[in-house]
Amino acid sequence: MTRRLLVTGLGGFVAGSVIAQGREAWSIDAISSPNHSLSIEGVRCHSLDLRDSDRLEELFKACSPNAVIHAAAKADIDFCEKNPAEADEMNVGVTQTLAECCDRLGAKMVFCSTDTVFDGAKGHYTEEDHPRPVNLYGETKVRAEEIVLGKLKDSVVARLALVMGFPVHGSGNSFLFKTIASLKEGKEVKFPENEIRTPIDVVTLGQALLELAGHPHAGIFHLAGNTRLNRYEMGREIARHLGFTTDLIISTDSNAMPGRAPRPNDASLDNSKAWIRLETKMKDLIEGLDHAVQFKEQYHG
Repeated sequence: MTRRLLVTGLGGFVAGSVIAQGREAWSIDAISSPNHSLSIEGVRCHSLDLRDSDRLEELFKACSPNAVIHAAAKADIDFCEKNPAEADEMNVGVTQTLAECCDRLGAKMVFCSTDTVFDGAKGHYTEEDHPRPVNLYGETKVRAEEIVLGKLKDSVVARLALVMGFPVHGSGNSFLFKTIASLKEGKEVKFPENEIRTPIDVVTLGQALLELAGHPHAGIFHLAGNTRLNRYEMGREIARHLGFTTDLIISTDSNAMPGRAPRPNDASLDNSKAWIRLETKMKDLIEGLDHAVQFKEQYHG
């Protein structure tokens, strides 16, 4: 019998990767926001404001999923800082509703969290390190993590590193897509040199999320690439590998920009647990970049 999967965040490029890679093995229902209505062959697409808990519960019952990958979020860090009520409603309230639905119907939940739950003081964070966010977005994700882990013993909290890739369905917030578009036009692209990350390509990420949903894994998993570097170095490596001049990659300090919420300096994640437990293997920066480019060409040419 084909397993049923509910995916939130349709229109974002993480959900797009999950759906593109999972629709042969899973029967998929996917939810987009009302202003990002999409149609995908072989996928039942629903347009819904996730904050409408009554409608979300009705849809959940109708879909009756075996597993849920909750990728939807209000992820704009600066927006969240300035609009705490809306950030809380989307990142915490929606997660609470979905967790309650999963609990009632016996569905497994894979919740997409973030490396931004950490303060960036030490880096190389493991799943055992205590979260200490420096901005409101991170705070909402920590609270959502606690809800999921507290209510659902078989659930997974997947903390995602910086995600690198291209949109498959919808648009999504892809820094790689925007970077290449700017470089093609000869425009400078700013990357913060103070931010150290462990970027993961969206293809590997989608595979890992599907594996977590379909196998008896539980608890916290750090999904991150094998390469630890600052974002300025990352920008230069990407430009060089794709044949662009590195002169257009400009160093900035994200925590020196007025009007912006604080960012963790070193939010690099230790992916040892994922390496040991998962069949999906994390990749180095360039291998992941090539993987993302090939995936884009497969779907869009």
